[in-house]
Amino acid sequence: MPSFFKQKKNNKDRRNKRDNRPSPSIDCSLDANLAHIKQKTGNSADVITRTLTVGNEFKTDIALVYVDGIVDSQSINDFLIEAILEKHELNEKLMQQEAFNVMKEGVVAVGSVKPIKDWDELFSSLMSGETIIFIDKVNGALSADTKGGERRSIEEPTTQVNIMGPKVGFTESLGTNMAMVRRIIKNTNVWVEPLKVGKVTNTDVTIMYINGIANEKIIKEVRERLKSIDIDSVLDSGYIEVFIEDEATTPFPTLYRAERPDVVASNLLEGRIAIFVDGSPFVLVVPAVFVQFFQTADDYYFRSDIATSLRFLRVLIFIISIFAPALYIAATTFHHEMIPTKLLIVIAAQRETVPFPAFFEAVLMEVTFEILREAGVRLPKPVGTAVSIVGALVVGQAAVEAGVVSAAMVIIVAITAIANFATPNFAMAISLRLLRFGFMIAAATFGIYGIVLGGILLMVHLSSLRSFGVPYMTPLSPFIPGNTDDTVVRLPLWKFNKRPELIADNDNLTRQGENQMPGPDDKRGMINSSLDKDDRNES
Repeated sequence: MPSFFKQKKNNKDRRNKRDNRPSPSIDCSLDANLAHIKQKTGNSADVITRTLTVGNEFKTDIALVYVDGIVDSQSINDFLIEAILEKHELNEKLMQQEAFNVMKEGVVAVGSVKPIKDWDELFSSLMSGETIIFIDKVNGALSADTKGGERRSIEEPTTQVNIMGPKVGFTESLGTNMAMVRRIIKNTNVWVEPLKVGKVTNTDVTIMYINGIANEKIIKEVRERLKSIDIDSVLDSGYIEVFIEDEATTPFPTLYRAERPDVVASNLLEGRIAIFVDGSPFVLVVPAVFVQFFQTADDYYFRSDIATSLRFLRVLIFIISIFAPALYIAATTFHHEMIPTKLLIVIAAQRETVPFPAFFEAVLMEVTFEILREAGVRLPKPVGTAVSIVGALVVGQAAVEAGVVSAAMVIIVAITAIANFATPNFAMAISLRLLRFGFMIAAATFGIYGIVLGGILLMVHLSSLRSFGVPYMTPLSPFIPGNTDDTVVRLPLWKFNKRPELIADNDNLTRQGENQMPGPDDKRGMINSSLDKDDRNES
């Protein structure tokens, strides 16, 4: 696998030097610790400090520090404050060296409690929604997991809408997203590796894969690419994507974004790795291949013949989205013999009053439609829908009546736009919209020869792409006969005997037993025959 880090070596070395600097230890003075927290957080109003005094004869001060809004206040009240106040006999034990062990084992009633020795770890835990516990005259602190706050409930996905299958999508909660995948794959081999990315935001990023199925080389590459990121902030998975993709100068997406837990689970079972980013409802799945962007979860919930028909339709959609305006420009400008005579007469009559060449017509209508589409997305939903529909109808009809464009061009642009909307993956749909303009220029310059040349260059470019070292066009290029059961043609599920060879671990490619084809065996046939005989006797 090609190395990814030569160009980032200097940045990585500087970051390692910065990260290796020792963090100051926590003082034993409660007042000094609380003062340091106030100074570091600018005495922020949402950083709450609650001081408690326990003991009768020997008084001991305990302080709880947390950030309001990202913690579960009910857990703090019930399992921390009340638990500490009820343990009156702790005052002498808390003066001893094992004070935090006493708190951890006999007082604090939350799920995860860990000791903290330095300030960097303390502030990282504090800003992640954990509650920090200080004990006066005792070095260090305790961190209790009290993460909470307001979160969006689980809803149906907005970009990967399916007819059949689960109706749940990821949310902005990292823990909720991973839990949804674990509910599908109930296996101890689903391993999770947490990371922190972003010097300022300290965003939680998690790698999930199935041990024994995922390729160790790809896992290592994903881990190293994520660790090499040196950036201030990570606000969404899109920030991660641009730093770890293999090729930055391509319009095609080389990482797959999933909004559905069943899609992520199915990719994990094929040997891929999922990258979760806290605060993002989109999970990155790597490595990605070209045919993957034309597949939907519905394909595996329908029969194979229906799924295959839908995939052939998506191939036709792909061709229309890229080539339809370019073919019209080439035919009406250079190659009139390609158009039937009667249709050519109709088009010529329409274009008689149009002052612009076909290329300018196409560019004008495509840009206008892109403006209407962007306006429909950015405006509030009720207004945006009206603008998209009414705007397209009014602008198209007015342009034809004014003689600016021909009616045939409006039809071509409309069919192209509808085909683009039918593309299953949004990232791929945007790529096709950009490529369309390139083929329009080639058609206006060289006619059909320009389109053919552009198509050849497009195939060469696709064949040269890699996603974490895996060829983008696999299993078509390089051709792998054993992995073609889930490409343009989707064979029945009982034919899926092997995992993708270049993606999964080569020692664990088998994913189901042989001879899974359904059908009555001899015993079942005998049972059916006896049932038929009984029915005849009763009649």
